[in-house]
Amino acid sequence: MNIQISTEAVNWYKSEMSLKRGDYVRFFARYGGCSTVQQGFSLGVSNEEPHDVGVQTTVDDIHFFIEEKDLWYFDNHNLKIDYNSDLGEPQFFYQ
Repeated sequence: MNIQISTEAVNWYKSEMSLKRGDYVRFFARYGGCSTVQQGFSLGVSNEEPHDVGVQTTVDDIHFFIEEKDLWYFDNHNLKIDYNSDLGEPQFFYQ
């Protein structure tokens, strides 16, 4: 699996989360909500350093990652993150 993130989405995270060079953004499985890959769960996002990286990508010196323990949530799908200008926020796709 891999993470793909558009430049527009990276810029949104940098602005909304006040990220600076070298910061980390974690995507994780969160109980509750809904998703197209795991019923009863949703995708959480936090700004924290990794402990056991399962997959990572770096764009503009910002490290986007998923911990090994959360890979089950993605059910062998790649995570693609684009920016939805109509909603003014990132949009997630599982491919």
